[in-house]
Amino acid sequence: MKTFFFPLLLIICSLSCTAQSVKKFNLDFEYLKSDTDFAKDWIQWGTYQVSIDTLTVQSGKYATQINSKNSEGEFGGVVYQISGNYEGEMIKLEGFMKTKEVKEGFAGLLLRVDGRNKILAGDNMEERKISGTTNWTKYIITFPYPKDASSILVGGILAGQGMVWFDDFKLFIDGKNIQSIQEKEKPVFKADQDDEFDSGSNVEFPALNEKLVADLELLGRIWGFMKYYHPEIGKGNFNWDYELFRMLNEYTHTSKNKKRDMILLDWIAKYGRVEVCKSCKAKASNAYLKPDLHWIQNANINQELKNQLLHVYQNRHQGEKYYLGLGPAENPEFLNENAYSDMPYPDEGFRLLSLYRYWNMIQYFFPYRYIIDENWNEILPEYIPQFLSAEDELEYEAVVLKLIGEVQDTHANLYDGNDKLNIWKGEFYPPVHVRFIEDKLVVTDYYNPELKESTGLEIGDVITHINDKPIGEIIEMIKNYYPASNEAVRMRDLSADLLRSQKDQINIKYDSGAGTKEKTLDLYKLENLDYYSLYRKNSKKSYKMLDENVGYINLKSIKTADTKKIKKDFKNTKGIIIDIRNYPSAFVPFSLGSYFVSSPTQFAKFTKFNINNPGEFTFKKGDEIPPSDQTYEKPLVVIVNEITQSSAEYTAMALRAGKNTTIIGSTTAGADGNVSPILLPGGLRTLISGIGVYYPDGTATQRIGIIPDIEVKLTIEGIRAGRDELIEKAIEIIEKKNERH
Repeated sequence: MKTFFFPLLLIICSLSCTAQSVKKFNLDFEYLKSDTDFAKDWIQWGTYQVSIDTLTVQSGKYATQINSKNSEGEFGGVVYQISGNYEGEMIKLEGFMKTKEVKEGFAGLLLRVDGRNKILAGDNMEERKISGTTNWTKYIITFPYPKDASSILVGGILAGQGMVWFDDFKLFIDGKNIQSIQEKEKPVFKADQDDEFDSGSNVEFPALNEKLVADLELLGRIWGFMKYYHPEIGKGNFNWDYELFRMLNEYTHTSKNKKRDMILLDWIAKYGRVEVCKSCKAKASNAYLKPDLHWIQNANINQELKNQLLHVYQNRHQGEKYYLGLGPAENPEFLNENAYSDMPYPDEGFRLLSLYRYWNMIQYFFPYRYIIDENWNEILPEYIPQFLSAEDELEYEAVVLKLIGEVQDTHANLYDGNDKLNIWKGEFYPPVHVRFIEDKLVVTDYYNPELKESTGLEIGDVITHINDKPIGEIIEMIKNYYPASNEAVRMRDLSADLLRSQKDQINIKYDSGAGTKEKTLDLYKLENLDYYSLYRKNSKKSYKMLDENVGYINLKSIKTADTKKIKKDFKNTKGIIIDIRNYPSAFVPFSLGSYFVSSPTQFAKFTKFNINNPGEFTFKKGDEIPPSDQTYEKPLVVIVNEITQSSAEYTAMALRAGKNTTIIGSTTAGADGNVSPILLPGGLRTLISGIGVYYPDGTATQRIGIIPDIEVKLTIEGIRAGRDELIEKAIEIIEKKNERH
């Protein structure tokens, strides 16, 4: 017995000691992922090469290296996320860093603390301006620990060019190493413990008729109203998705209005008495968009139910909310929304939930609801039959996409969960890039230059038919499934899919300029094409001098560090052209825009929603460009078109603030403002523009886009001749302005 017990004791002691020596957090990079040469639980940021180094280390076996060589973009980083569920007054990060030939930027440790809805505090050592070549050095970041922290990000960053190594991070709260600190007890929400309908809604709908659709419309309104106003739901005491399923069977099988109203009153009463709210403020007098509650008074319901709903609103939930948060740009953040990804074709109850969820998010949180062409109040009853009758996964995805299109926001589309729609569009892609020029589908480039000969198509060829169907007829069939703020961007997105197919060949008719021709066009799987090359930022220099002593800047490949060189190299030019027919690779509205103003200049203002009064939007202070040390006095011409979207449009607004700026081109995408993600049943993910963006005088940009001062569009003749007519026009404008001065 003794000879058996002694070795067993050693084994137990060995296992116990080993377990105690294992650190909770891999802050020294010593644990690697089993399948990659990367530190376990670390996340890569940016585009630079990040790898484990076994030779250059501070201690232990491994350090992490970031290298800008042969990388696109302008920064790289590694971060480690830790729960912020700790108590304390001060947080401190220690870490070692070594640099080599860091230039045009900086290297630094990074420490950031986030709340549920926004960044609370942070430091990346940018102000210390560490560059050049340095040996291993210990650095420290410290600041007060925010009380509402939900997560802590620890890491390292390289901005600009060069190499940097990181090793041996240590994190402390009030001087105690986080490896040994116990977390606070996390709040437990009752809503998270409700799993009754995880396998299905168990709702059986009777045959739809006009009365039932009207009743379901009423229920959808009340369901959304309660979700965002009722205190008990706001606290997370109920899974509001499943509460819908609990009452739907009785509700849908009631034909009398009196009985229906009693069901609704009992349903509201189930969630407890709503106490008088002493902190609920009246609607802001300067709100440009207010909650739409007219439906309560106009609804065909009894007065008691109307009074009960109004009582909930007047005493609505205040403070932190289970289903709603405030994003970094004060845009709505939709929290604790289950996408039910394990049911790609949701049952009828979940499909109705999908409609209710999306409709109410737009109703209360879309800052541009008032400029939707269709009356949003009429959308809900229109789509109830369509959602309930969707017969398979493809039909469900299609009707969701069609609904998304109703909000007329280019940011709004299906980005995840749309696999059946992608199959329907086709897994084979054309080797040529096409755009609508002069309302015709024109070949403008080749994704893979080596395929040029085999396509048999020349730049400037006009495609008129696909598989014997005229292009216009095809567009009419599918245009409702291409959400967009305006027609220009709808045609932009639609053109990218017109030549896709479920087969590897299509028959096309086209006009080459020398008559109509017909051919079979080979298509390719996406992995065999450099499909995104025309949109992807690249390593080409972002600026150059044109022959006419005009500076040209292409924001597709701009780097923040370029702005300093641009100001130096272009100071004696006759004019500058900034091309934003792209998505900028760096955020430069201020660093570049400051070159064209001589005094602080406001160029945009924004809306924010009231988290304590969903549906209310007010204006907040706008953005202002500070002037740089020198102001460029010569003409600036900015080129835009339908590809100019979101951040690109914001940049154009900033550049327009210059007193010598002329914007030319065509209307932009008309979708500006930070986006808010939305999850829908079936594993679907979409977005909306979450804040309103306006010029300082209140002129809107959403749907309208950036309207050019001079409209200039490419022509088929110019495309065939290889000319860029917009750059030609920009040079002409600069020459004429110089002649006048």
